[in-house]
Amino acid sequence: MTFKLLAVSAALVGFAVTGAVMPGICDEATQAAPLKVAAASQAAPAPDFTGISNWFNSKPLNIADLRGKVVLVDFWTYGCVNCVNTLPHVTELYAKYRDKGLVVVGVHTPEFPFERSASNVQAALRRHGITYPVAQDNESRTWNAYNNQYWPAQYIIDQSGKIVFQHAGEGRYDEIDRTVARLLNAQS
Repeated sequence: MTFKLLAVSAALVGFAVTGAVMPGICDEATQAAPLKVAAASQAAPAPDFTGISNWFNSKPLNIADLRGKVVLVDFWTYGCVNCVNTLPHVTELYAKYRDKGLVVVGVHTPEFPFERSASNVQAALRRHGITYPVAQDNESRTWNAYNNQYWPAQYIIDQSGKIVFQHAGEGRYDEIDRTVARLLNAQS
């Protein structure tokens, strides 16, 4: 073994043992983007769902038709462990508030080619008990419209169609719940 190969091997073992990440290579392990909450007067209008190849659990939706509702847009992909970890919280939120005016729209944006399969997405929906609408965004057009950069990412849209909250990564479940409850004037 050459000295260079030995040095590279030692560095890789060091990364594995210490849990260090290499920026730009291990993006899923980077720290989540900061929470953003905007006043309705300063909030940006939510982009529409675009380039969707399939809709599951729903007919095709658009943001204009969802005015008057609170909408949680959840960007995810079934091959992402962090996304899978958030799904119980998203499905629980949907069950808790759907009768009070919350619409959850999962936007499944694949990272890998095998995640583009509609049958694989349908199997993931069954496996995770997802009954809310899910848009299959194979070409990342809705992802790009939201200028999204992370899996998972949540965007809360108020009744007037403006993004008032966004969060990337796991966690902040209580804040998401409180934001939805406040917008719905519901008890959390």
